[in-house]
Amino acid sequence: MNAQKLVAFHTLGCKLNFAETSTLARQFEQNGFVKTDFENGADIFVINTCSVTEDANRECRRFVRIALRNSPNAFVIVTGCYAQLKPEEIANIKGVDLVIGASEKFNVVGFIKDGNKKEKAEIHSCAIEDVDLFNSAFSSGDRTRAFLKIQDGCDYNCSYCTIPMARGTSRSDSIINIVLNAEKIAEQGVKEIILSGVNVGDFGNKAGKNNSESFFDLVKALDKVKGISRFRISSIEPNLLTDEIIEFVSTSERFVPHFHIPLQSGSDKILKLMRRRYQRELYVERVQKIKSLMPHCCIGVDVIVGFPGETEEDFLDTYNFIDSLDISYLHVFTYSERDNTEAIGFKPIVPIEERKKRNRVLRNLSEVKQQKFYTENIGTERTVLFEREGKDGIMHGFTENYVKVKTKFNPELWNELQIVTLKKIDTDGSVLIKEHDSSLVFQHS
Repeated sequence: MNAQKLVAFHTLGCKLNFAETSTLARQFEQNGFVKTDFENGADIFVINTCSVTEDANRECRRFVRIALRNSPNAFVIVTGCYAQLKPEEIANIKGVDLVIGASEKFNVVGFIKDGNKKEKAEIHSCAIEDVDLFNSAFSSGDRTRAFLKIQDGCDYNCSYCTIPMARGTSRSDSIINIVLNAEKIAEQGVKEIILSGVNVGDFGNKAGKNNSESFFDLVKALDKVKGISRFRISSIEPNLLTDEIIEFVSTSERFVPHFHIPLQSGSDKILKLMRRRYQRELYVERVQKIKSLMPHCCIGVDVIVGFPGETEEDFLDTYNFIDSLDISYLHVFTYSERDNTEAIGFKPIVPIEERKKRNRVLRNLSEVKQQKFYTENIGTERTVLFEREGKDGIMHGFTENYVKVKTKFNPELWNELQIVTLKKIDTDGSVLIKEHDSSLVFQHS
């Protein structure tokens, strides 16, 4: 094969997928391929898929079409969660040449022979029960932030979720190896690392076998890594977010005051149907503990609307519960039926239009919560880590407590930590600040 063939990547889904795609890209480059942007056209396209919702599956098919529109003779590879769950379905998508499952994902280069298109797609996949290895991964190419994979798979089996079927049982990297990867990231000049996984708080499992290492042990070890200014925990289950973790973060100079804690529903009835491992009282305790130690802490919340059996009363219960919480923003998901999940047989089904309506209501509540959070931060000093240039000559950054800022592009600010004072809320709902002689604007993330 021509060692100078172009390869392009597209990632669907979570931060974990981004870390894994970046690792795949490095493998291709180490084997003589030249990485290029997806929009530019390429000889080989790799699409790393998600399968949390039907939209994610649809997006996969759309990007296959985009790839072939740019490069009709390109070799198309599909991997990721969708590829593990429905390999035959993907193999029947016109133009796909190779479907790679969970266990073979990090051997993808070895499955490419001449790179010529095939009449029928090849499938390389095994039963998810046989997936028991942990493959390290971290993102690269962005000097500012990196996603570091610490854990994979999940043992929780929530009634609506396909992830255990797509990624297998919970398993983790070792603390020693994670620290080494963090040091490698630091050598690239990256200032912030986001700890990523399917269920990061479950860190310590090794292919179903309990390990003496815990997530708290990992947090303490990473806090000593030199060269990294910030560690951010991507998402952690409320039942796994312990007092000792919260207390440690509250005094740490590296772990930032920002937690993203899935709730999914504010109704105990729906939480039971979802097979979640907590009731809402525990969630209240976690939020109160965080805010008692870090009043300025940002707390993000995942919530699902339209779950089967969710009545109007259940939804109002969720709305009122979230409204009562001192949280900062919501990620709102509309329930999507997924094959082979327990919830697909639950009744009664909430009509699609009603699901969309409830989604809009909670997104409006999220805006209110975020505006309140920004208002509470007015007059305080925060540290902003500026990222690379965006559109129209504007650059962005985040404070330690996850408020997004923007300013006119200044190359001297890129990948630098700057102390700023939050001044006032602008007419568009954003927050104006001033740093030296430059006016910067806080905006919704």
